[in-house]
Amino acid sequence: MDQEIGFGDPLAWIRLDEALRREPYAPAGLAEPQLAVALCHRDGRIREAALQQAVGYRALLPLVVVWCADWVGQVRERARELLREAVDTDTAVALAPLVLLFGRRGRGAFAIELVGGVLRSASPEQFDPLFVHPDRAVRRFAHRLAVEEGLLSPGQLARAAARDADTVVQNLCAEAALAAVAKTGGHDEVLEPLLGARNPRARASGVTALRAAGQVERAEKFLGDRSGVVRACARYVVRQGGGDPLALYRAWCLAADPVPGAVSGLAECGERGDAALLWPLVSHASASVRARALGGLRLLDVVDVRRMLPLLDDPAPGVVREATLALLPSAGLVPDGPLMERLVGGWPKGWPRHVRVGAFRLLDARGGIVRLRAAVTVLDDPDERLRVWGAQVVQRWHPEEGMTPGDAEVGELLGRARHLFSDYVLTRRLWEAGLPGWPAGPSSSDSHPS
Repeated sequence: MDQEIGFGDPLAWIRLDEALRREPYAPAGLAEPQLAVALCHRDGRIREAALQQAVGYRALLPLVVVWCADWVGQVRERARELLREAVDTDTAVALAPLVLLFGRRGRGAFAIELVGGVLRSASPEQFDPLFVHPDRAVRRFAHRLAVEEGLLSPGQLARAAARDADTVVQNLCAEAALAAVAKTGGHDEVLEPLLGARNPRARASGVTALRAAGQVERAEKFLGDRSGVVRACARYVVRQGGGDPLALYRAWCLAADPVPGAVSGLAECGERGDAALLWPLVSHASASVRARALGGLRLLDVVDVRRMLPLLDDPAPGVVREATLALLPSAGLVPDGPLMERLVGGWPKGWPRHVRVGAFRLLDARGGIVRLRAAVTVLDDPDERLRVWGAQVVQRWHPEEGMTPGDAEVGELLGRARHLFSDYVLTRRLWEAGLPGWPAGPSSSDSHPS
């Protein structure tokens, strides 16, 4: 097989494969494409012989990485020897994603340790492709090495924590940045990226560091942050500086246009009496304020069914979601008639999806025949997810204690949903509800699969 094979000659590749299967070892002098095929051969002796010839073929190093975890010991050891000789800093950067992927396999630790050891001598610029790699495992690996080797300045670490979407990288870089400035000073280069970060973990780290930086007064701005963890950190820093977060929250909620985060903050550290400040906000012009006020009332355990019912028709999905969550523990006190109307009628084009979902959640929480009635109703809903949800509820439904046996409505509802059951299961449900449909009585269940 001295003649080089082109990629456009599939028959030649087939002949090569047949020849390799007949040969106990890979023939000498294979070209790079032929060598790649031999490296993938099912016979370990051929893979080992091909590895002997792979020296100097940089493009074949990914296959060498794969065989570093080969189940055949001779192949594995030869591949590791070859990788150890061939890998340098640039190669390690290029191979790191593949090495980490195969490192999840058994016997994959060798390549990770080798590449990690080589990368410890890399420059920050060489790490750049790994810092922004789409695979979060690669980013974690690269940032962890950079932190251990001190390759990044505190400011660079803070910017990495602010930009990365992975929480592990955020925590790793933020903690390393703050630990560095705690020894050397220069909080400003770290605080600004952290405080301006979009992700709440980085912002929370920056807010907590305001105390060590002697800038406690800046924490007041974050008392109304959209993230609960950032608000909690801000309250801690403000209290350490002698401030009163609760008094500030109360004052902000009395303003004409309160910050939504401040509304949540009042409920997080306030008392039940602070509900008097939240009730007026459930009719605020801002949907975000209305939703946060409802969430605060729920957190304070101050729920008035009569006052919250109108909010189930709010045009903002977030408001309806919060109203539904607040009313769920009291679902038995919510009249089911108006809720059923929102599933079957209303506006010419029907009620909005978020209103129908809120109504269905409350009806489902009622249990019994109310749950079955609502679930069968949404089987015709225009929204696919709501239809699937309703079908799952119907299939899991069983008569509950307190229901009247032999209720004809149960039979009618199950009949409308008969396409969701086999004949056997439908007959069993009818029998459980005290309706005809179990031919030989309950003892016949012994002859049927459950």
